[in-house]
Amino acid sequence: MKILVTGGSGFIGSAFIRYLMMQTQHVVINVDKLTYAANSACSVYEANLQRYRFYQADLTNLSIITQVIESEAPDLIINFAAETHVDRSIHGPNAFFQSNIVGTYNLLQAALAYWQSLSVTKQASFRFHQVSTDEVYGELINEFDPPFTELSPIKPSSPYSASKASADNLVQAWGKTYAMPTLITRSSNNYGPWQYMEKLIPVVINCIVKQEPIPIYGKGDQQRNWLHVDDHVSALYCVLTQGDVGQIYNIGSEDELKNIDLVKRVCRISASLLKAEIDDVLKLITHVDDRQGHDFRYALSSEKIKNALGWEPTISFDAGLAQTIEWYLAYYDER
Repeated sequence: MKILVTGGSGFIGSAFIRYLMMQTQHVVINVDKLTYAANSACSVYEANLQRYRFYQADLTNLSIITQVIESEAPDLIINFAAETHVDRSIHGPNAFFQSNIVGTYNLLQAALAYWQSLSVTKQASFRFHQVSTDEVYGELINEFDPPFTELSPIKPSSPYSASKASADNLVQAWGKTYAMPTLITRSSNNYGPWQYMEKLIPVVINCIVKQEPIPIYGKGDQQRNWLHVDDHVSALYCVLTQGDVGQIYNIGSEDELKNIDLVKRVCRISASLLKAEIDDVLKLITHVDDRQGHDFRYALSSEKIKNALGWEPTISFDAGLAQTIEWYLAYYDER
């Protein structure tokens, strides 16, 4: 099969492409505009023209994405392309609305025209998969609230999550109105190698290496559910190839921590690997003013994907976090 991956040079998109290239024989078409958050994790495949092709393109340009889809004729489309950093969305929401809403709309329009041109058999096997986030549900206001399910109402709190919720609504509308086969997945916080340096875990490691203050919003009591990116992409492939048309699937884990506890855990592991004094590392933690509209808690129920498709995470948080920290320390050591 041919799988068209938009945003395939980002953190999760590139991990998904690595999964496809290493675990399957599918042809992969990567479409990415190569923003500040892109990485070189996919470049190793560029010599393999039989199974991997790359197009530098922006989804806000409808004509270009239409040309790519028409020329490549994919069997499946999965959309990772998005602006994702909440802080950036607060200070500059326009880029998020353009990329996450207009970009998704254009991709849907191009995919719809292509899908309508297919034979009945190919129409039935085609899928449009939207990769979303738990942040579209808003926040859980205390630690005792049950986790979000796929039936929980959407209540986005930030410009970023509002743009992703809008994209989800577009995908559902195209599925309902035009009967195009769509899927949506919403995952909890991802971590792992190659994540862009402005995310929490890379920020902490970077500060430790440089012996700079580690900024923590407020008291650090915000709670998040953490999922290794390799577990996430295995779930995505499972949904893309086995999920029921029109369905939403939450993808999470049982690993829920307060931000301050996560940061302290990263400090302890990093100190051990660097053979540094743990007290010296912990002293780097610096509490700063909380950000605007900061959600208290996210948590997802993954019972649906577990029961319907048999997927469960396989990477323990302790092992995954240690492996991630080792990767970043080696990355910084090489620079």
